[in-house]
Amino acid sequence: MGYFKDKATVKRYTKDAKQGDAEAQCKLGWCYEKGEGVKQDWQKAAEWYTKAAEQGYAAAQCNLGWCYANGKGVKQDYKRAVEWYTKATEQGYAAAQCNLGWCYANGKGVKQDWQKAVEWYAKAAEQGNAVAQSNLGWCYENGKGVKQDWQKAVEWYAKAAEQGHARAQCNLGVCYANGTGVKQDCQKAVGWYTKAAEQGYADAQCKLGVCYANGKGVKQDYQRAVEWYTKAAEQGLSAAQYNLGVSYENGNGVKQDYQRAVEWYKKAAEQGNANAQCNLGVCYASGKGVKQDRQKAVEWYTKAAGQGNAVAQYNLGICYANGRGVKQDRQKAIEWYTKAAQQGDEYAKEALKRLR
Repeated sequence: MGYFKDKATVKRYTKDAKQGDAEAQCKLGWCYEKGEGVKQDWQKAAEWYTKAAEQGYAAAQCNLGWCYANGKGVKQDYKRAVEWYTKATEQGYAAAQCNLGWCYANGKGVKQDWQKAVEWYAKAAEQGNAVAQSNLGWCYENGKGVKQDWQKAVEWYAKAAEQGHARAQCNLGVCYANGTGVKQDCQKAVGWYTKAAEQGYADAQCKLGVCYANGKGVKQDYQRAVEWYTKAAEQGLSAAQYNLGVSYENGNGVKQDYQRAVEWYKKAAEQGNANAQCNLGVCYASGKGVKQDRQKAVEWYTKAAGQGNAVAQYNLGICYANGRGVKQDRQKAIEWYTKAAQQGDEYAKEALKRLR
């Protein structure tokens, strides 16, 4: 919305809002929502949005719907959110069309219906709504509500990306990196990742770090890789935390530090990152960066193996075969070696030959 935020302007909005001016009521609600010119107060924001919405003001109807969807200033109620979004869509309000599409995509307040989600995203996207354009691109990429079409995915991501939408910029970067829907171009991938990363988008920061680490689309630079991994890791992205752990373990871009490696592996492992769980298991098994504890090694291998990590499955096979951290169990060793071997792990294949 981007309204004036000084106290004098808020005072004027308040005066006009109390006289029943719907536009002023909506703007005043926005001020309370953002804490601009007044102390942030979600209840008052919802109250003013309601007054404007009941007069048919589309922006307020959409904003009130968002309040209900997120439980801000009112009790969370997706059905009420859908009702208000729908009223705003009847006036062609793009943001409400996008939000209603999200409700259909996620089955919030309505029965999940990807085709309807696409219909609403398309209406908003055609009006230039960047979020809807990005969401529509995702639908085409994943074949949700439409036939999968990588070229159309790229087209919509590009429209949103050019408007500065970070997620779309990142997704467009992935398309260029993999050559899906567009000719492969690692330099362009880096360009789009960079735009998103500079906006603080964690997934793009991590992917940009990988590009620097591998010299894909940019000159290889492990220090720059670590810088980007760190930014994403500090936002809690498990993939970046894992990559940062690997960097510390191997001394790539930073001084080798097994304790720091373990710290980052733990953060990622606790979020369910299978690669980090496996590597953390290795650290416990070898006593690198942490006191050796073969039982904990088995615990982490088991978590990773259960997610299908072949290296962890092989390592768990070793533990059972040799009674390391667990009671020796030849049958369980065979079971885990077999799982790893079925994924193509050559070490597991050789271990099976020895056991049989």
